[in-house]
Amino acid sequence: MTKASLYQQLKQDIRQGLWPAGSVLNQQKLSEYYQVSRIPVRDALQQLKAEALLVMAGKASLMVPPLTAAEAEELYQIRLQLEPMALRRAFPHLTFSLLGQAEDLLHRIEQDQNLSAADRGALNWQFHLMLYQASNCPHLLRLLHSLHQQVERYLGFQEISMNYADTSHQEHWQLLELLRAQQLDTAVALLQQHIQQAGELLVAHLRVQTPEPDSGFTTTPESQTSQNHQ
Repeated sequence: MTKASLYQQLKQDIRQGLWPAGSVLNQQKLSEYYQVSRIPVRDALQQLKAEALLVMAGKASLMVPPLTAAEAEELYQIRLQLEPMALRRAFPHLTFSLLGQAEDLLHRIEQDQNLSAADRGALNWQFHLMLYQASNCPHLLRLLHSLHQQVERYLGFQEISMNYADTSHQEHWQLLELLRAQQLDTAVALLQQHIQQAGELLVAHLRVQTPEPDSGFTTTPESQTSQNHQ
């Protein structure tokens, strides 16, 4: 397994909950689990730390950070500011071909029953990005990419734990039809509703289900799946 493939695999395993929030990871554990040397493990961990998908947990370990209501609320409020802006800037440049490609992504999500939650989440983001890229605003797109790195863990949790996938998918179809009908203001309003309602539901769920940590590095037991593979 190469450094790049290990990074992608570890990232996907975090998204899918193999290494759930609170899991403490170190080079030895991951080297044994993925059957690779410590060097690619070290590099993959550092890259995930730079993306804030891992945080320090002591001197020699990293941890999958807990999902918190406060962070979820901050992230969806930032999305509410940036994504409608991107859609408005992209709208004059949304061609028939581009909207067709966005539709193809939605069909793929519907037709492939074997998609993992991580793969489905990646395709959902590609749908949004397909629309926003037409904005031709490179700085805005970089901000959105960085934001998505933080948001995707929450979206994956929401899809799996809160059974939100069907609602999100239906709203994507509605958004596409509004854009084809040249109803920009209604499309932007739907996008804002799409982000806000999902965000508020997630925050409320986390406030009930996930207590805020009282220290920087509270750990929780790892899933039985990961224990069985150690």
